Amino acid sequence: MRTNYFLTGLTAAAMLLASCEADDTAEIVINSTDNSVVNNYGGGNPTNPNPGEDIDLSGSFTTNLTLDANNNYTLTGALVMQEGTTLTIPAGTTIRANRGADVYIAIARGARINARGTSTNPIVLTSSSSTPAAGDWGGLIILGNAPINSTTGGQSATSEIGNLPYGGTNESDDSGVIQYVRVMYSGGAADGQSENNGFSFYGVGNGTIVDHVQMYIGADDGLEFFGGTVNVSFISVIGSEDDSIDWTEGYRGTLSDVYVEQRLNFVSEFDKAFECDGFNTDIGNNSNPVYFARPRINNVSIVGPGSGEGTEAIRLRAGTGGIFNNIRIQGYDEAFDLDGDDGDSPTGAQVTNGDLNVTGVNFVDVTTKLKNDTGVSFDEGDFIISESNTQGTNYASWGDGWTIN
Repeated sequence: MRTNYFLTGLTAAAMLLASCEADDTAEIVINSTDNSVVNNYGGGNPTNPNPGEDIDLSGSFTTNLTLDANNNYTLTGALVMQEGTTLTIPAGTTIRANRGADVYIAIARGARINARGTSTNPIVLTSSSSTPAAGDWGGLIILGNAPINSTTGGQSATSEIGNLPYGGTNESDDSGVIQYVRVMYSGGAADGQSENNGFSFYGVGNGTIVDHVQMYIGADDGLEFFGGTVNVSFISVIGSEDDSIDWTEGYRGTLSDVYVEQRLNFVSEFDKAFECDGFNTDIGNNSNPVYFARPRINNVSIVGPGSGEGTEAIRLRAGTGGIFNNIRIQGYDEAFDLDGDDGDSPTGAQVTNGDLNVTGVNFVDVTTKLKNDTGVSFDEGDFIISESNTQGTNYASWGDGWTIN
């Protein structure tokens, strides 16, 4: 039996509870202490749920929501956790999403997610289709109160999916925990300008814990960072049809242990492994004082289809900074392509002032190591500080068991 689980708050939950009791469908249990939605069961109780319950999820939640790994969840529309709420997804939970760009999970600014999978019981967000494909559904969206450079004075911006506010002044803002989570077949496009990613981080702060995440076969980016300071480690992106890792709007977190695989046998085409903008060129750099993205990137393995395919691994532009360390790039025509000018997009100046460089890089089957289109003259050694025989990240070790390869 399937429960349609669409709520906009406690009143809707209470109405649904009454109807469930009347027609013998799955119950929703209300926590008497904080009125949160704790779970839904088909005749069982919170300590002994009936396994295999079919439950549809969507709606705007103003109370906490806790899922159960024993149940079969189908995401039928946008699920938005509003400010002050927490979405809890236990280890081993699978959520299957119906097709549509408006089918996504969003954790609004001031809300939290508690998604703690394990290496043996990851959390999986995937398509409900029997023949899944990239772009079947949206993805996972997190919004926070950390700084962005697309607005002035800590004002908020609005996300391109869901029109939800994000950004602020709290670098250590906490949006919760995401661990051992795999997003599959995401990236549905709402229109030509608004596209979902596997994981979208809008102004998310470094109080948020994010590690062991994978995007597998997506129509847009694997992970995209719109400003913020969140640190993410143990990242796997395989089969992204656009960029695998993307940052903009002044992102200043740290990315550690990243594995990117771009192969023509996964998708017919793809863009960059990393596409890195110092600010959002569609909006402008409105920060005061002006600042640009400057994350740190450690222990990265990037695998491409080969140097004869006309591909590009890492594009750095729009004044971005970035300190790269221990990077292996294999199978690309170009490894690093730097774009900018000596005005509003000072990417070259970031190199000359020491805020954009790579240390310990291993080029394997790469035709061109560095292309400088910044309008600023600098030596290759100013950007490529040193080369090495590094293997990048030990993906075989940390990716074992919970990722799809």
